[in-house]
Amino acid sequence: MRLPLISSHHRRSTIDIAVLGGGNGSHAAAADLTLNGHAVRFWRRDKTAIESLANKGATLTLKDHAGSHQASLALASHDLGAVLDGAQLIVCPAPAFAQHDIALQMAPHLRDGQVIYLTPGTFGSYTMLRALRDAGCSADVAFVESGTLPYLARLHGEGEIAVTTRATRLPSGVFPMRHHSHAMQIVAAAYPALEDAGDALSGALMNAGPIIHPPLIIMNAGPIQHFEHWDIHNEGTQPAVRAVTTQLDAERIAVREALGYQGPHFPLANHYDAEAEEWMYGNLAHEKLVDSGDWREDLVLTEHRYMREDIAFGLAFLVSAAAYAGVEAPVASGLLAIGSAICDDDFRRSGRTLESIGIAGLSRQQMTQLLHDGL
Repeated sequence: MRLPLISSHHRRSTIDIAVLGGGNGSHAAAADLTLNGHAVRFWRRDKTAIESLANKGATLTLKDHAGSHQASLALASHDLGAVLDGAQLIVCPAPAFAQHDIALQMAPHLRDGQVIYLTPGTFGSYTMLRALRDAGCSADVAFVESGTLPYLARLHGEGEIAVTTRATRLPSGVFPMRHHSHAMQIVAAAYPALEDAGDALSGALMNAGPIIHPPLIIMNAGPIQHFEHWDIHNEGTQPAVRAVTTQLDAERIAVREALGYQGPHFPLANHYDAEAEEWMYGNLAHEKLVDSGDWREDLVLTEHRYMREDIAFGLAFLVSAAAYAGVEAPVASGLLAIGSAICDDDFRRSGRTLESIGIAGLSRQQMTQLLHDGL
């Protein structure tokens, strides 16, 4: 089925949005999109927490550089069908390891033309659509994957989210590409910072998490396990860590180039350099993050999202993509092996890879057709 295009007038107007998840990114999205005039319905799997929010008038407090703002949501509910009903855009900042389960829960409720924005996705677009089809869902939906969360944000208690900064550039890829125009217009209505990164594999290879976070959590493993609180973005970001991050990012860019993707590749070095071309969060983002103090945390090394998502899913995917593209990736492979050793788990086998999702054997032509046509 061919999805309808929205008009340029509609693109500038408000839209109906569903936000899924209970973390920092989901709360930031629900509050910020509401404050931007959109009708936002918010769903969490935690029934007690979402009912508590609903009983308080479904109002979130967003704090940013301009002060404190009250965001009155259209709905806060544990009823996923009610939240998805009529939504043009479904924003899903949930971690990659939750995507399959969320797809199964969405399957009975999705309708043709809806757009699901994974922020970021770690190639969850393919795995979620595969799960939808396996669950009997035939809805002709589109997925879009971003290179990062649209917000650097932290919860400051129940119903209160602090946003340190917002993304000024959001490179994003679409799956399947046959819905590219429709999907990009819908997402751009909510996130004007959207930039076209082509298909979903390109979008997945823009993901900053598997580049910035594995060196930080692995090379800070000792202090993380020793100190009660540790800020891996402040004292944890030392020249040796940055050097490894730069080499890891070079491998990511080499994979992109080997697969035929053109720039900009959004090199992570720009995140730390106020004089370089603007990165996803703009210049000075690292300084704002450190100054906020919100990332000085009690980290559980083997359970943290940086380990269980950015290494087990994101870095494992990058290593498999490098093998598919014929690119040497010694830094990525080494970090993946060390993360696996720390967690006593072979992430190359248990994580998300082209092999584990069943498409490593596709030829380049078959891969291109899959990315365009979908399932």
